[in-house]
Amino acid sequence: MQYDALIIGAGPAGASAARLLAGAGWRVALVEKAEFPRRKVCGEFISATTMPVLKDCGVAAPFIAQAGPLVTRVGAYAGAAMLASSREQAWGRALGREHLDLMLRDAATAAGAELFAPVEVTAVVREADGFACTLDDGRNLAARTVIAAYGSWNTKGVFAVPQKAPSASDLFAFKAHFSGGALPSGLMPLLAFPGGYGGLVHTDAGRISLSCCIRRDMLARARARHGGKAAEAVLAHILETTKGVEAALADAGLQGNFLSTGPIHPGIRARHQDGVYFTGNIAGEAHPVIAEGISMAIQSSGLLAKLLIAHRGEDYAREWKRRFAPRIRAASLFAHLAMAAPTRFASLAVLRAMPGLLGLGARLSGKAPISA
Repeated sequence: MQYDALIIGAGPAGASAARLLAGAGWRVALVEKAEFPRRKVCGEFISATTMPVLKDCGVAAPFIAQAGPLVTRVGAYAGAAMLASSREQAWGRALGREHLDLMLRDAATAAGAELFAPVEVTAVVREADGFACTLDDGRNLAARTVIAAYGSWNTKGVFAVPQKAPSASDLFAFKAHFSGGALPSGLMPLLAFPGGYGGLVHTDAGRISLSCCIRRDMLARARARHGGKAAEAVLAHILETTKGVEAALADAGLQGNFLSTGPIHPGIRARHQDGVYFTGNIAGEAHPVIAEGISMAIQSSGLLAKLLIAHRGEDYAREWKRRFAPRIRAASLFAHLAMAAPTRFASLAVLRAMPGLLGLGARLSGKAPISA
């Protein structure tokens, strides 16, 4: 079977690219190894700057209808400090991945993309007029263009991200939903705690989403101190060291189980190599401290689709770097400030003196606000 584009991964990056290309008349094959719906380790927040791409994908209205309440203030919880920007602006909304992924995938298939799932691509071979791709069920697909759109946490497959030797500074990610709780309406605080960082946000169905990353060495200390499973020890560590989280989740109930993954791989990688385009986290991943992961994935696919439709695919790597590299660098700076106790307290002193810096930090990370 011959396609204009074969896209590997039907998450937000892959499904967005598939929807936009199929809507432009391209014949698209969308290959996904997992069955949907699925929960993912993810902060769930989608910035307001992503709404134009969601609108182009035809899902802006259902996204707003199903997502959590509008985030109007950003803040920071660290130690005993509980800070929040005073000015209200429309920063974005959060929606669980079990809903968002289905929404975007179904939009892509409704636009004409052909879904192959659950299957994996086992081989991609460059040919004179495109690529020959083999699926693990024995089928062979031919495509003029191949787009790799699966996450950087994949350690297997034709475009696997190489693994580094274990290090004390490796970051492991955790995520959970809570019902009830006392997180102020409209507030999305950054969490800075010894050896890690994270965030809280109201998401769909009245839930509070907690997502965080913690260093390997601090995770070991937390488990030694608090016992139990890794996720339980991480939650106990955050509650013990971060007053704002204790206040927000004191009367909350855990919904389902904690999810975990890692180590994560922040940084900039190849965006176009040997004729294959990369989008989403496999192209470049920001530290989750700025809650920009899904937004960057969707926006990078919007950029790629626009350039491919305009026959300007050769501009993608350069345009991607111009738009997203500053966010990744800002996220790295914020992450190290959050995890290092002396600089974290120094940064909080600045925030107390200049509350507007919270909004500036959000803008540096790509979250330009819009009117509510």
